[in-house]
Amino acid sequence: MIVGVQLPGVTVAEVEASLDELEALLDTAGAEVLDRVIQRRDAPHAATYIGRGKVGELRDLVAEVGADAVVFDDELSPAQQRTLEEGVRQKVLDRTIVILDIFAQHATSREGKAQVELAQLGYLLPRLRGWGTALSRQAGGRAAGGVGIGGRGPGETQLEVDRRRINRRITKLKRDLEGYERIRRTKAAERERSGVEVAALVGYTNAGKSSLLNRLTGADVLVEDRLFATLDATVRRFELDEGGRDVVLTDTVGFVRKLPHGLVEAFKSTLEESMDADLLLHVVDASHPEAEAQVVAVREVLEEIGAQDVPEQLVLNKVDAADRATVDALARRLHTQAGQEPLVVSAATGEGLEDLRERLAHRLPSRRLRVSAHVPYERGDLVALAHRRGTVVKETHDETGTELIADVDEDAVLELRDYLDVDPFAREPEEWERDS
Repeated sequence: MIVGVQLPGVTVAEVEASLDELEALLDTAGAEVLDRVIQRRDAPHAATYIGRGKVGELRDLVAEVGADAVVFDDELSPAQQRTLEEGVRQKVLDRTIVILDIFAQHATSREGKAQVELAQLGYLLPRLRGWGTALSRQAGGRAAGGVGIGGRGPGETQLEVDRRRINRRITKLKRDLEGYERIRRTKAAERERSGVEVAALVGYTNAGKSSLLNRLTGADVLVEDRLFATLDATVRRFELDEGGRDVVLTDTVGFVRKLPHGLVEAFKSTLEESMDADLLLHVVDASHPEAEAQVVAVREVLEEIGAQDVPEQLVLNKVDAADRATVDALARRLHTQAGQEPLVVSAATGEGLEDLRERLAHRLPSRRLRVSAHVPYERGDLVALAHRRGTVVKETHDETGTELIADVDEDAVLELRDYLDVDPFAREPEEWERDS
């Protein structure tokens, strides 16, 4: 049984759309939805979220349809969850635990599993319940069988022991994730030094980001028509144009409305790949009836992680599964809202991918300069530098050294400066920017 609350300023259609998404989440988690309940309220009830009278109705309805759980479309406080379980006499869950359960099913890498466990423990900690004196380690006097001194336990209840264990585990997980983040930062710094541009795929879950990554780079990332099929960050390099210009494309977890804050915190180090990108490819499922609302939800998460100022390119995907007139109307509305023309593509058929490559080449800032140099053989380290931090277009050898034509970053140009045929920094900046 799923339950939604309609608050002031929210239409019934919006509540229904959110419950549809919750139903899709539960389907992904392996559950079957039997019925749904919507209550209109001015504000959530402090103790039961829905009204107390509605709790009784819900109890009768749950018994009638034979549901073994009630799932609320919003996050419940621990107290609300306990009170509702007592009133409904059935297990009560919320949207957050459903999303966490899906993440736990799909995480495969050590980092992904650590992030999910951290979010789960953060959710569980305030919801731990005591189990009476049966599990208590407190004893003393007659309660200790009359032993008195020496027979008393350390004075901890089982609840306190569990809390201590969870806090210790949370500390370890945070330390592990810091280690993974250092590795990622090192790789990102290496890409920065090599002058490779980075584009990050962001978007709502199941918008087709992984399919697009596979199409552009020839990768074999898991693709499923399910929510949150991708949790682990994927990084692939591909050649953007015939000039040998390389681009790194990153794909990570999709977003969703009402994404739990604890989950954003746990995945923050992975999501921050978006902050370091030169361009965000915001992939939108053009065939989804709530496409515009999904765009808003994605931008809210980007703002939460501090990536709202990174340049963005909207990409309308899955146009092969949508009515073309509907797609064109959506593109016009998004163009008006965002001030940029969205690209229309299909990762399934390949439609529009060449336009996407051209737009990438146009919008990604090139950090490289084309140089020609004659490097003596005793400075072979500079030839290696050109290979390592750029793209060597042509390399020939004569009696005195190596003739190079290469696209390299500005720091590498300075290293090669003594052996350049033409010093680009000796000209006007506009000239070498145009040549690059």
